[in-house]
Amino acid sequence: MNLILFDDPSTRINLLPLTFTRPVAAIRVGILTLAEKWEFVLKTKASYATADYLSQKFPLKISTENLWIHGALCPDETLIASIAKLKPGDALCKNSTIIAVYTPEGKLPESIKGNATEYDNEITLIDQPWKIFQQNGNQIKADFKRITANRKSNPVTDPHTRTYNPENIFLEEGVTLHAAILNAENGPIYLAKNSQVQEGAIVRGPFSLGKESVINMGGKMRADTTIGPFCKIGGEVSNSVLIGYSNKAHDGFLGNSVLGEWCNLGADTNTSNLKNTYQNVKVWSYFKKDFIDMGSPNCGLIMGDHSKSGINTMFNTGTVVGVSCNVFGAGLLPKLIPSFSWGGADGFKTYELQKAMQTAERMMGRKNIFFSKTDADLFKKINDLENDFSVEER
Repeated sequence: MNLILFDDPSTRINLLPLTFTRPVAAIRVGILTLAEKWEFVLKTKASYATADYLSQKFPLKISTENLWIHGALCPDETLIASIAKLKPGDALCKNSTIIAVYTPEGKLPESIKGNATEYDNEITLIDQPWKIFQQNGNQIKADFKRITANRKSNPVTDPHTRTYNPENIFLEEGVTLHAAILNAENGPIYLAKNSQVQEGAIVRGPFSLGKESVINMGGKMRADTTIGPFCKIGGEVSNSVLIGYSNKAHDGFLGNSVLGEWCNLGADTNTSNLKNTYQNVKVWSYFKKDFIDMGSPNCGLIMGDHSKSGINTMFNTGTVVGVSCNVFGAGLLPKLIPSFSWGGADGFKTYELQKAMQTAERMMGRKNIFFSKTDADLFKKINDLENDFSVEER
């Protein structure tokens, strides 16, 4: 059966700026991306039904038997079993919204030809940016259970590394540990292939460190945190997700936050993740084109791909930064920084598109990844799209 993960239009907009550069299912929550979760449990490769401008980088594959699954949906055993029962033409719905459909058609059907079954159990739907970090701890636990089943961890051989509840710690091949503390008493710790935990680092589970990523000396990794592949991390990090290829290598606090790919936070960059009044945080909604109550007092930074901060940058509670921004200078920043912004508390100007692409090309080149014409076209399209979704702050 051909697996297709589709973007619900309203969910896709809600998840901006992270979905400016990727389908919904390419977001990482837990150890794996949403797509990787479904690929693992269904034992097949997924393709994406997403925005037209992303289709060259994330192509759609159509077959005669297509299983379409909502791209923001996290799998669980009950849900997987219900989807497995679908017959051609059938759909599974939640609150009258299609979450899975089995069809030979090359697009989502406007009307269900078979049975449309209402799913009675609870689902985990990542339909707002803050749900990424809110659900991250539970998803680390779920992913850890799935991907370590019937596998044996590599041993912790460093005599100066201290582990707590070691049966809840999994090391892939090539992991390097030196004089670290790994505490998995409250949740699992997963260290992916060729990752490093340097001297004096402290890690509390649930926690996941991606392939080739590094926790720098003295790093303090609190629970419910995911560091994706090819990242450098340091300082203090709590309940946050770095999707991949991003760096927060120095001291400074990052909490209740999500960073896309190719981001870099300068030394002593700090995020506020709790208002002094302990009120719920209001976060910019690209769907509402306004700030909305997220229903929680905890939210730090939501940062789109390719954005950067200079040293000593201070991000306000619930700040949203778009794609390819260069933020620097003293003082608290505005809570919305649109894509391609250059500046800080004293004001912003437009980050010239050509210069932004040159920066992206140089950063990607440091990881031996080519900045392609597809990437350039993506930058140009996002530059046009930003004006449709945000207010003028520059």
